[in-house]
Amino acid sequence: MMMGEEGTLMKRRRHTPEQIIRKLREAERMLGEGKTIPEAAKELGISEQTFHRWRNQYGGMKAQDAKRLKELERENSSLKAIVADQALEVRALKEVARGNW
Repeated sequence: MMMGEEGTLMKRRRHTPEQIIRKLREAERMLGEGKTIPEAAKELGISEQTFHRWRNQYGGMKAQDAKRLKELERENSSLKAIVADQALEVRALKEVARGNW
């Protein structure tokens, strides 16, 4: 949880990649108009830290690219889980074959 300006807890909000890219574009526009990063972040309702993290992760991407990246990350995670399950299965079968079961 983040602390708000008055020291109250702020609920974390999840943003889709498309929303993040839109906000980054808006921030870049504001910065081009002479606003500072803290001013732009505040206007967008995010922390400076979040702005910098998003900029590092999504800077220069189009919304479509970010969406595809998230899809690939989910697919990769799923494939890793499948490989881990198969490795456990192989290990168990080897133990059974050795008569250690």
